[in-house]
Amino acid sequence: MKNSLPTTGTPELLLCVSPYIPDDFINEQWALGPTGGRRRAFSAAQLWRTHLLALLTPAHSLNLVLELLSSQPAWRQFARLRHHDRLPDVRMLHEFRAHLGVQGLRRINARLVEPLLASLWHRQDTIALIDATDLPAACSGFKERARVPTRRKGLRWAGGP
Repeated sequence: MKNSLPTTGTPELLLCVSPYIPDDFINEQWALGPTGGRRRAFSAAQLWRTHLLALLTPAHSLNLVLELLSSQPAWRQFARLRHHDRLPDVRMLHEFRAHLGVQGLRRINARLVEPLLASLWHRQDTIALIDATDLPAACSGFKERARVPTRRKGLRWAGGP
């Protein structure tokens, strides 16, 4: 089966995805508040696009995305970051996620899915979209547990401790 989308992480994929991101909606809904006199360097849409780079590129952590962002012009163009020396940092991305919240992520996801569902409303077959937003992380499965001494089931040796 031939896939019509370019390979993950390529500039071509970023160009394909970019027009579907609702920048105006994100900037209107989550206008970042006052900064106490400092100038806000990045819009909400730019920070959202920077988060998407962790999903659309081989760098799957935000720390790695931010580390590679200055050397990747296609990534900066996708995130609408004009200067390679003025980039968001981890604190800015963390504060943005806290400002957005889970409900904000759901609203953006719903906005992204609307055109897809609108084009399929006339079909009679069943359509399912998987949303893993609320799934808990599997972070306790392989933890090392504290060792507990076990008791012997049989009798002790006659002269032993």
